[in-house]
Amino acid sequence: MPNWSGSEILVLEDEVLLRKRLTAFLEKQGGHVSAAGKVSEARRLAEEFSFDFALLDVNLPDGSGLDLLEKNTLPTTCLTIVMTADGHIDGAVNAMRLGAVDYLVKPFDCGQIPLVFNRARHLRDAERREEHRRQREEPAADAFFFGKSLGDLKAVLEKILAADRRMEGTPPPILLEGETGTGKTTLARWIHYRGPRAGGPLIEVNCSALPESLAEAELFGHERGAFTDARKERIGLFEAASGGTLFLDEIASLSLPLQAKVLTAVEDRLIRRLGGNKTIAVDARLIAAANCDLRELAASGRFREDLYHRLDLYRLRLPPLRERVADLEKMAVAMLEKIAARHRREGMALTAEGRRKLTAYSWPGNVRELLHVLERAVVFEDGGIDLVSLPGDGQTENPALLTDGFRFPDSGFSLEDEIDRILRLALRQADGNVSAAARLLGVSRDYVRYRLKGKSGGKSESDGN
Repeated sequence: MPNWSGSEILVLEDEVLLRKRLTAFLEKQGGHVSAAGKVSEARRLAEEFSFDFALLDVNLPDGSGLDLLEKNTLPTTCLTIVMTADGHIDGAVNAMRLGAVDYLVKPFDCGQIPLVFNRARHLRDAERREEHRRQREEPAADAFFFGKSLGDLKAVLEKILAADRRMEGTPPPILLEGETGTGKTTLARWIHYRGPRAGGPLIEVNCSALPESLAEAELFGHERGAFTDARKERIGLFEAASGGTLFLDEIASLSLPLQAKVLTAVEDRLIRRLGGNKTIAVDARLIAAANCDLRELAASGRFREDLYHRLDLYRLRLPPLRERVADLEKMAVAMLEKIAARHRREGMALTAEGRRKLTAYSWPGNVRELLHVLERAVVFEDGGIDLVSLPGDGQTENPALLTDGFRFPDSGFSLEDEIDRILRLALRQADGNVSAAARLLGVSRDYVRYRLKGKSGGKSESDGN
């Protein structure tokens, strides 16, 4: 029996003999058929049954079978196939626009119906899988944590997306720069799913993982016989991303000749498959990412200067985690909630010790390292999260502020806030003992008291010896 055996099927057909023939065939295949010769009868049946499939004639004595589609009479899950007489293809095209999944041209062999039904069901299942994939990815896009430290970046991105919505054609490329693990891929997803191209494909490519010999064919496609194993033509990722977004991570890994082809694709919106002579139009919004300064690479001749300037219009820098100390604890708590929910572990929260380690560590692996540490904690720790897996018990020889790679954020830096943060770290390590904290900092306890008094209105913590 076919995989649609047992389905509820509506047959709306004016011609009596064809209606009976269709009913007999479908019932023999295991379907439960309700037949009608008029639109009014089909409406009545639609109130009584929830149909899985519908075979609709276009022209009927009291109207058109397309009325059932236009007025949403049938369930949204119903797969509708239109039957049209030869010479009335326009009606079938209109039916597809209204939501029909396929059509049959009269006269037709009943043996075509199982093929059409199976094709329709496979199409619906594929669409549902794609919807599920997007639903899984879109929350991941929201996982990018802006916080206070990246408030200015979010404002810039909102302006870029507003410009995207106003303009026609392919939006300009975006360049994301930042150390490995700062969240460039997650931000690229955020941009795609928040922008006007959210309904299109998002194709992600790690350029450093593409073998040099295959990179061109992967990005631009190839014709049959272009190389030894090219037994059939294949579209490239620029074509696959048309109507959506192509994210090229670690773009600096591409060779200079391949960078020239990327520039042509971005500027002219045209590509040529490997081994082909025909130019192909593409409409993919490019988001490129680099874990180094492309300006320096271009100046030294290791990256094409013309491509760099083409990417430079919307160039955004993602700071490392050590520059986002003000958001660190809130970010960790938000991540921890999602990770714990995915692992179905309740009551997982950072302890005071976990918070101390969180702020004392320099996070050289940035957000990616933080995610991995938190997930290990959810799996291997019980109840309170102490972050026991942090190297060196969460300690570093230099606090995050004093690492060699530290850069002052472009948005500005508050020395007063950092002094207070260091003071809090010292007090936490000294269990609130002011004298012990002063010794850790190499300052007088009167200085510590002064800072505490200024922040707490006169209350100070323990002054044990």
